Amino acid sequence: MQNRLTIKDIARLSGVGKSTVSRVLNNESGVSARTRERVEAVMQQQGFSPSRSARAMRGQSDKVVAIIVTRLDSLSENLAVQTILPSLYEQGYDPIMMESQFSPQLVDEHLGMLSRRNIDGVILFGFTGISEKMLQPWQSTLVLIARDAKGYASVCYDDEGAIAILMQTLYDQGHRHISFLGVPHSDTTTGLRRHQSYLAWCKKLRLTPVDALPGLAMKQGYEQVAGVLTPQTSALICATDTLALGASKYLQEQQRGDVQLASVGNTPLMKFLHPEIIAVDPGYAQAGLEAASQLIAQISQHAELRQIVVPATLS
Repeated sequence: MQNRLTIKDIARLSGVGKSTVSRVLNNESGVSARTRERVEAVMQQQGFSPSRSARAMRGQSDKVVAIIVTRLDSLSENLAVQTILPSLYEQGYDPIMMESQFSPQLVDEHLGMLSRRNIDGVILFGFTGISEKMLQPWQSTLVLIARDAKGYASVCYDDEGAIAILMQTLYDQGHRHISFLGVPHSDTTTGLRRHQSYLAWCKKLRLTPVDALPGLAMKQGYEQVAGVLTPQTSALICATDTLALGASKYLQEQQRGDVQLASVGNTPLMKFLHPEIIAVDPGYAQAGLEAASQLIAQISQHAELRQIVVPATLS
């Protein structure tokens, strides 16, 4: 009998209306704490599984996973999502897209809501600030992308290797004054690791580092690139495609065609607008495939929690 419970049944047992139960399920406002607790207690007592019951009433699949991106307009994350979705569809999973906006609080709220809806698993595009405590309830059915965490499955990019490829390529082309435009160290991967790799290679190749770490935005690349350009600068490495797009606009305006741009990213927009830029592909599409495959294995086979590193390649 419990498996056939509906929202109407929960409303009757709780002494509230169906709309109130719906608001509790969707974690919406407009419900007092006491009423919310009463409804949740009834659902727990009756073994009510909201997401699966709702889908069963609609005749839909109960295999649902969530994909939490940092920004819906992220070029790099969209490349990964484009390979995640077909992989999930192929295995009969219905994906839900959500956005974190680089907010740990939003991630925590999303995960809480997904838990109440009994979602099967989560692919989370990580960023600095996410705590392992908020991820703990999802440990066996979550895969992080772009960040690793001890005890959790993850798919990461080879940040050091990407910069190493660009530095060696530029050096082999004869460049001896290579500047760097990056992201603050508060961002562990795109920021700290890529910058440290640049500094390490400058030391290895006996080059003088010239660098700035303005941020992720295209506008920041445009406004801050002047600070890393000297009369001798012959090449500039940008930690991201968006920074490279901003820097490219500035170089064009200043008629600095003597500076060879290089970037980590290789998104379709970059390749279309600026094929002259030397780009490294961090493996966004491959990361999506790996993440989807890993999550499905964890859900269906209780597979081990692997930490996968996707190699970077010169495009």
